[in-house]
Order: sequence, then C-alpha cells, then structure tokens
Amino acid sequence: MTADTAGGVWTYAIELARALERHGVEIVLATMGGPPPAESLPPNVIASFHAGFKLEWMDDPWEDVRRAGEWLLELESRFGPSAIHLNGYAHAALPWRAPVLVVGHSCVLSWWEAVRGGTAPPVWDRYREAVVNGLAAARLVVAPTRAMLDALRRHYGVRGGVVIPNAVERQVAAGSRELPGRFVLSAGRMWDEGKNVRALMEVAPRLKWPVYVAGEGALPAEGVHALGRLTREEIALCYTRAPIYALPALYEPFGLSVLEAAMHGCALVLGDIPSLRENWNGAAAFVPARDTSALEGAISRLIADARHRISMQQAARERARRFSPARMARSYMAAYAGTQSAEAGCAS
Repeated sequence: MTADTAGGVWTYAIELARALERHGVEIVLATMGGPPPAESLPPNVIASFHAGFKLEWMDDPWEDVRRAGEWLLELESRFGPSAIHLNGYAHAALPWRAPVLVVGHSCVLSWWEAVRGGTAPPVWDRYREAVVNGLAAARLVVAPTRAMLDALRRHYGVRGGVVIPNAVERQVAAGSRELPGRFVLSAGRMWDEGKNVRALMEVAPRLKWPVYVAGEGALPAEGVHALGRLTREEIALCYTRAPIYALPALYEPFGLSVLEAAMHGCALVLGDIPSLRENWNGAAAFVPARDTSALEGAISRLIADARHRISMQQAARERARRFSPARMARSYMAAYAGTQSAEAGCAS
C-alpha cells in the first residue's frame, strides 16, 4: 500500500491497515512526501518504507515520480504482494505483477474546478495524462464518495468504479493545551484554498465565541487562535471540548476531520458542496461556501440556541456511526478479492 504524508491519506491508510488486521491482511507500507508522523503502526504493517519523493500533484515532480516507480517495483519484487493498493494515480501504469487497486482521494482537476472555477490550465496537461493512464491501467478504481467518483469519471474518463466511504476509530483525547469552555473549531491545511478556512477567519471577529484553528500555516487574525499542527490525540481533545466544528469548504472529497469532529459530538457547519451533502445531509448546517454572511449566521445561531446546538450535536454523532472501520475493511476485502478476477476490471 502506498500513502503520502501530506494530509488525510496518511490517517486513512493507518485506519484501514488497523481495520484489515482482523482479516489477517499483512501490509507493506510505502510512503512518499514529507516525513511520516511519529505514531505507532498497526502490527499487521509488517514493513514500512519512506522516501521523500515529490508527489504527482507537486511542482515539477516527474523525475521523482519516475524514481519512485522504480522504488515501488523493487518493493513488489522483494515482498511479492498479492495486491497493490495505490493511494495515488500515476504509478498504477507501472508493469506490476499483482493486480492494482487505485483509490482516488482527490485530484488537481476537480480541485481547480471547485476552487478556481473552470478547467485547469495547460501546465497541468502532463498531470492529466498521467492520471488518465494510471486509472486506465487499474483493475479497480475506488473513491470515498459518489461525488469524487463522478469527478474521476468526468475529468479522466473512468468507467465503473466503486464507492467505499472512509472511516476512523474514535481517538482517545490527550494533551495539556489550555482551551476555553466554549469555542468554534476548524482544522485543515491553511495553504489549501479548498478548505476555505479564510472565510471562517473573516467572520471570527463578529462571533461571540473565539475560533480555534488546527493545521499547518495558520495565519493570525482577530478572534482566531492558531493551534498549529497537532497529534491525533491532541486534536481529539479539541474535538471533545469544542461544541461547534466549522469547515466552509469549497473542495473536500470526503472530510475525515468532519467525521472525527462528529464522532466527538461537535455540531457541524459545512460548505454546501456535493460530497459533504452526501455524507452529512440532515446532520449538519450547510452554507454556501463563499457566503460569509450565511456562515456567520449559521454559527451564531448554534452559539445562541443551546437546544438547537445539542440537537445538531446528537444528529452528527448518530450519523458518524455509519462510517465504521469494520464496514470499510469488509468493503476493501471484497474489492481486493474482486481484483483477483480477470473480469474485475472496471476502471476503463
């Protein structure tokens, strides 16, 4: 299994590995990008390797992508896995011996469409070609939401594919950070325009409760407290203490942070986009992502109306129960079994 360390894919990979342990699956984990977080790996990860190769969506990555491909093929030759689980696209086109499953967690073209509007410029043509070729070579394509699978079909010509929602176990809260009794929480990479945390920073000075933001690259703003990058135990503490979690996202193909917040009992205020509607319709307040007045109003109502806030907390917690790691593992076991059949191909 491959994973990058730049965002939620790492959390997804570790949670899936842990859930697959009950099925007797052993995993060789190959990570790329920055250094992986310092956390214990599940015992069924029998070997773990890291290389700091650029990821395919980064600037001028192609020599690194080529070298990473050679590295991955060497690992396959060494360990002889029965399946290849790729959490990226380009390397699916390598001459693998084992059948390949590709999971589409996000992509540049759908990000560009949602955040910048329109079609990505020609500078991304090589990326587009690499993703098309990778998806066409995969035995099976998986996406965490129907919205993301539709994006892969629209932008890269994928036919077929399956949806397997992500899942996480409820994390034990730990840490010594001082937090107020009541606050609004958000989390995400500040440099990612798709998270749209800037909209929350804009309304923060007008809210009655302070806003706390966890994630890399947070910028100082009135009414906003930057928590920086936290461990999963530390962010769990924040979820436990925060009555409200807000993510007015323009682009979020699944939203693991939303799921974690809901599991810990936060009332949700989310950007009104198809993927978040798919997962949380009826269990969250939705606002047009670019409408800061609507965002302010939705949060202010939850702050002012305790009965409504408690109702939304209960709705989010109940919905979160649908995203079970055990269910995710069963779905992936069926997907892996399907890739072993010559008739399983549904990516192209």
